[in-house]
Amino acid sequence: MNDLDALQRDALAAIEAAEHLDDLDEVRVRFTGKRSDLTAIQKGMRDLEPEERKARGQALNAFREAFQAAFDARYEQLQGAALRERLEAERLDLTLPPRRVPPGRPHLLTQVEQEMLDVFIGMGFRVAEGPEAESGSYNFDLLNIEPDHPARQEMDTIYVDGFDDVVLRTHTSPVQSRVMTTSEPPIAVVCPGRTYRADAVDATHSPVFSQIEGLYVAEDVHMAHLRGTLLAFARAMFGADREIRLRPSFFPFTEPSAEVDVSFDGPGGNHGWLEILGAGMVDPNVLTFCGIDPDRYSGFAFGIGIERVAMLRHQVRDIRELFEADARFLARF
Repeated sequence: MNDLDALQRDALAAIEAAEHLDDLDEVRVRFTGKRSDLTAIQKGMRDLEPEERKARGQALNAFREAFQAAFDARYEQLQGAALRERLEAERLDLTLPPRRVPPGRPHLLTQVEQEMLDVFIGMGFRVAEGPEAESGSYNFDLLNIEPDHPARQEMDTIYVDGFDDVVLRTHTSPVQSRVMTTSEPPIAVVCPGRTYRADAVDATHSPVFSQIEGLYVAEDVHMAHLRGTLLAFARAMFGADREIRLRPSFFPFTEPSAEVDVSFDGPGGNHGWLEILGAGMVDPNVLTFCGIDPDRYSGFAFGIGIERVAMLRHQVRDIRELFEADARFLARF
């Protein structure tokens, strides 16, 4: 019994002396663990007489209660001290100015698209938008693209599974169809948005790309109006000294049609031309399909790839860089 009293005094003193939670846990193991003096005293009870065993059992229970009460009280003290210490270490000085975070900015394609739209809005065009999942009627039929045209094959066009004759629009021209079937001339719109083709990805092609298409329909519109509009656009986007040239081409929805090149000055003083868009006079069949009298009205249309303009203006050699979200590339613009 004297040994148990001494053990209790030592245990309570050790609990009080513990300065950290780890120290307190070591005290618990030392005084109540499997190899502790307490365990040895408990094992010796089997050699005692019944009366002595009863008294020893009561003393052991009193020891455990005193030890546990002291242990719990000290644990709460040390736990509170540890929490205060951690909070002090993690304190934030809110009076200090924050670290400078670089401001965000629009993606290069968004920047170029907005600049292009600003040019055309300044000429009097308004912006029109339409759905990206489009019916074949708006995407093909009203644009004079016949049912057997190669562009309507699945190798070129992405069809929406489960729907009859619904495609991911191959150009933004369906927006022009929608505008012409719901509006009376004069019409002057530009139609920005994503378009989709069944193209393999490489340095110059992507199955998803962006366009801005323009449409102007009114009385007495002719090719000179188209050329003047595109020249003003080219000079606004590429420089006041730029020139354009129109080369004969073919598109089902324009007649005559043209590919449009813009002049540039290359390394070593070399001069050349770069193709930037396709354009032409709206085919009379398209006007008729959309409910506009081709004998009274005429118009022009053009389509410009936003990625194409961005790559030309900023010397981007691989179209994939515009979509891969590489922070090193994005930081340049």
